[in-house]
Amino acid sequence: MKKLEWLHYGSIASLLALMVLCIAWEGWLAPVRPGGSAVVLKALPLLLPWFGIVRGKVYTYQWSSMLILLYFAEGMTRAFTDHGLAAWLAGGEMVLALLFYFCAIFYVRAATAR
Repeated sequence: MKKLEWLHYGSIASLLALMVLCIAWEGWLAPVRPGGSAVVLKALPLLLPWFGIVRGKVYTYQWSSMLILLYFAEGMTRAFTDHGLAAWLAGGEMVLALLFYFCAIFYVRAATAR
């Protein structure tokens, strides 16, 4: 596989994994309130770039790399303020957000260099 394909599939996988993590985390793994809460809706903004990322649209990669930093910041905050499983899930959110971020920015760089 070419470098561009690896970055494209890495972006798709990390974005999908982050959506699943956000839903599972706030839905039943370690919700803010017992029984789940409306915080599960934090996964909805991740749907905005989904189709553009899947189609490989450079503009979507550009703006979504800024959107994903909100999830990194939230993960960083909750990793240091929450305890137990929630702190571990926040760490996972940070890793997935960084993985998407780096795949996205290097995808844009490789796609525009051609």
